[in-house]
Amino acid sequence: MERISTSGQSSSLKFGNDADSRVGFKPPATISQEQKTAKYDGSEGVLATKGRHDPCVVPRAVPIVETMAALVVME
Repeated sequence: MERISTSGQSSSLKFGNDADSRVGFKPPATISQEQKTAKYDGSEGVLATKGRHDPCVVPRAVPIVETMAALVVME
């Protein structure tokens, strides 16, 4: 029987096993600095936020995790 000299994800990938991982997300912070933007009619405007308005990253979670996993495996 061949001795496995590596451990963790690299040995899983070497022998064709599934690679399991856990992922956690922290909501991105709101940028409180005023920013230039465009209004719907095309005129210039200013985007300013007050307080805390954290966007939800759930719709982008799957592509983010897939891309980061691909970069880790590629490296």
